[in-house]
Amino acid sequence: AAPRPAHGCGSGALLGRFGVLLQALLALCAFSTLMLKRFKEPKAERRPWRIWFYDTSKQAIGALFIHFANVFLSDLTEEDPCSLYLINFILDATLGMLLIWLGVKVVSWIVQHKKYTYLVFGEYGDPPQAAAWIGQCILYLLIMVFEKTVISLVLLIPGWTKLQQILLGYIPNPQLELVLVMFVVPFIVNAIMFWVVDSLIMRKYKQKDTLDINGSIETPRARRTEESQVLLSPDMDFDQSESDQDISGLWGTSQKMKQSSYQVVI
Repeated sequence: AAPRPAHGCGSGALLGRFGVLLQALLALCAFSTLMLKRFKEPKAERRPWRIWFYDTSKQAIGALFIHFANVFLSDLTEEDPCSLYLINFILDATLGMLLIWLGVKVVSWIVQHKKYTYLVFGEYGDPPQAAAWIGQCILYLLIMVFEKTVISLVLLIPGWTKLQQILLGYIPNPQLELVLVMFVVPFIVNAIMFWVVDSLIMRKYKQKDTLDINGSIETPRARRTEESQVLLSPDMDFDQSESDQDISGLWGTSQKMKQSSYQVVI
């Protein structure tokens, strides 16, 4: 058996039977928040299941990459792997979240500038194309690789050992430490991260639901207004023409009355 430190879980505990069970439970609970988010969306803007799967699967691939990268990095040293995993996770949820946001913004600007329509996050064509989903998954995975590389470089800064001792140094039970590190803290943080990132990469229907007619952008409300005006325009013209005739008739009558009265006086 691998030697166990005085405090913390032993080497290989993250990939042990209990650790794998906690990771499976974490994945199930964390991704259920994305299901909840879909049902919280307004019915008029709720994504179809296929679009929802395309959006959330990108996060699933990125989260799995980050998770296994953290597990691999935590077992590289002889120190407590649970505390190392927790430090990696905290950095991913703070600095890493900022890097993901910047990465999504930069990639979105590039693909829109180059007019790569199917590489815009959340846009899959009509009908949805699997090729667009694959391309977006590759882009999102590249953002995750960039984020994890930066976080790994940050961990090379000396002084993390003291923080490692402070975080979990007072928990004598290795299994309790494993539950906190692999389930409780990741579930809370992942639920928030998944919700925020899904809002970043999903299609914004309020902004995208427009039509380009003769080079101008027209919203559905504007189209309905214009159609109603077109439907009402004949009646309005007719009423206006009748009113003009009435006014002209009255004006002519008044002129005749004035003229006739003038002739009587003379």
